[in-house]
Amino acid sequence: MTLDKHTIQGIAAFTSTTLPSSEFEKLMINAGYFEVGTAPAQGGRIKVWWSHDHYPRVESIYSPDKNTVLTAYHV
Repeated sequence: MTLDKHTIQGIAAFTSTTLPSSEFEKLMINAGYFEVGTAPAQGGRIKVWWSHDHYPRVESIYSPDKNTVLTAYHV
């Protein structure tokens, strides 16, 4: 729950520690990112990778029900 501690290129700084997944995904898509893969993560969470034509790849961590984005960062 550290979304506000990371900066994603092309997106304004996050002001909350988590976001509803629908809101986060809308921000990512509007900034030109597209989902490229998913995998299980620690604690039953879900890892989602995002790619962009100009910015580095982003890894995001979702809650187990995939309703909340807990953190996201460039990898």
